[in-house]
Amino acid sequence: MKADFSKRLKKLPPYLFLEIDKAKQKARQEGKDIIDLGIGDPDIGTPEEVIESLYKATKDPRNHHYPLDQGIADFRKKIVEWYRDRFGVRLDPEREVLALIGSKEGIAHLPLAFLDEKDVALVPDPCYPPYRGGVILAGGTVYNMPLLEENNFLPDLKRIEKSVLKKAKLLYINYPNNPTGAVCEKGFFEDVVLFAKRYNIIVAHDAAYSEITFDGYKPESFLKVDGAMDVGVEFHSLSKTCNMTGWRIGFVCGNEWIIRGIAKVKSNIDSGVFTAIQLAGVTALDIAKRHAERMNLIYEDRRDALVDGLNSIGWKTRKTKATFYVWTRLPAPYRSSIKFAKMVLDRAGIVLTPGIGFGSAGEGYVRMALTVSKDRIREALDRFKKIL
Repeated sequence: MKADFSKRLKKLPPYLFLEIDKAKQKARQEGKDIIDLGIGDPDIGTPEEVIESLYKATKDPRNHHYPLDQGIADFRKKIVEWYRDRFGVRLDPEREVLALIGSKEGIAHLPLAFLDEKDVALVPDPCYPPYRGGVILAGGTVYNMPLLEENNFLPDLKRIEKSVLKKAKLLYINYPNNPTGAVCEKGFFEDVVLFAKRYNIIVAHDAAYSEITFDGYKPESFLKVDGAMDVGVEFHSLSKTCNMTGWRIGFVCGNEWIIRGIAKVKSNIDSGVFTAIQLAGVTALDIAKRHAERMNLIYEDRRDALVDGLNSIGWKTRKTKATFYVWTRLPAPYRSSIKFAKMVLDRAGIVLTPGIGFGSAGEGYVRMALTVSKDRIREALDRFKKIL
């Protein structure tokens, strides 16, 4: 064929998790017993109440038509209720809430609504890959903000050059953070709002992990900060909150103008979330608090087992207060996260996510997901002991 990939597509790096999956499948074909600490996909199924809700909704022929792009009224009203009860934030279900086919979809489509060529997006490094990918596909320019351990994995907004800020239109932030597991205080959000107002920048806060927390920690919503609704939106996903990764349902809330921009992109690309899944989403939000409390006990127990085990074999690792990830420096003398992850897969049958896959500032780290049983974590620790 004479046709070639577009220049924008060529600029995209290989999608990290697809590459990991290929390596994992190859190892399984070779007969290896694989312990997968790679992709953050909950190993415990979707709550039965949610499944029953979907089953009931799919039997109703009224739900088999094109859904409203905005999301059905019942789902949007339930999101508003959940935000009020969970964060003390009040939203208008008609103007400030939009249903998404998973938060990833909305995050990646946001730049198409607001970036023109040569416009700059401020993107954390390391980060969830769709931040960077969405900007590239929109024709924008990525400016990487290093998340350094010595700064508690927060971006240093004061170090961004004025020449960059003149072109910047979009800022991505994400706390609790993927991949580092870092959290932030309200003061950071307040600084972000002042920064965004000063330079007329849209803020996109990815809060997908707000409900996976430990040690009594409870994150606030970015939208609760004074002035946040003037400059930004917040993305949520039921993938992590209610173990619904394959269902593809999430939502974005916040500034009406920004919501309208995302909605306009979506109306030209997709036809909304299947109505039956949205009705199941209503049930998911009804039980979200109870479900999260149960899951957090499981994840916290796994976190303690993994981190304590790694530290016992000389691998200095901290305990994160949120997310189901452990982000840790490579043990000495290793330097390349890709080479280290390959060595661990080849010699121990353990899948890790190399930090470099999240951005250049992620080099020297690996991410481990707590989405396997405690017994498998103990087995992984035994294997680590033998090869390190």
